[in-house]
Amino acid sequence: MRTATQHRLDAAWQALHQWLGATLLPAQCALCGIGCPQVLCPPCRAQYLGLLRPRCRQCANPLDDMATLCGRCLHQRPAYDATVTAFDYAAPVDQLLLQLKFGARLALAPLLAELLHVAIQQQPAWEAPQLLCPVPLGPGRLAERGFNQALEIARPLARLLDVHLQPRLALRMRETKAQSSVAPQERQANLAHAFAIAPEHGALLQGCHVGIVDDVMSSGHTVNALATACKRAGAVKVSILVVARTPPH
Repeated sequence: MRTATQHRLDAAWQALHQWLGATLLPAQCALCGIGCPQVLCPPCRAQYLGLLRPRCRQCANPLDDMATLCGRCLHQRPAYDATVTAFDYAAPVDQLLLQLKFGARLALAPLLAELLHVAIQQQPAWEAPQLLCPVPLGPGRLAERGFNQALEIARPLARLLDVHLQPRLALRMRETKAQSSVAPQERQANLAHAFAIAPEHGALLQGCHVGIVDDVMSSGHTVNALATACKRAGAVKVSILVVARTPPH
């Protein structure tokens, strides 16, 4: 149960985000640029984010039929048990994540968390995790960027789900190359032994259902490596909560 102090902190954080949104974001749609008091205008939201497509329940890759698992997950199950995503990582909605990640438009994070929350609510037989864990950045990448976009999304998402957030549950043990810069056949090796669970938080994972939060999921190697570390530490279920999913080529 959340304490009164936690609820007061949540209210203060929400007020700060609203102030930042009014201060840092112009009064125009983040996608089409039309004058709009909201971050997204209703036509863009309806056109680009209105419908959820059928997806593999485990990795969230799009499906063309009524199957619940894609062929890849049937052939080789990943370490995580389920994935929920809000939309495909494709133009024009990919701009929302690019503006957050590389433009430091942090006031977009609550919108992305809201879109992900809507997708979660539409999942049949949804089972909420007991704990949220953002994918951590390495110290060098964090110092360079100044923030962790996964954590910025996880904060408002935790409030929407009323689930405890543990920002320092996982550690990135070594700096890895950005997955987008690594050849597909080398991406799994790039993340080998990249993550570990912080010793002081290991007890939290015993018998726990963990939700891993990230901005974009492409090959899935990053979240799979972190899910593996969580299960080795005692987690019994891992769900991936990712804003956007890169469609397979």
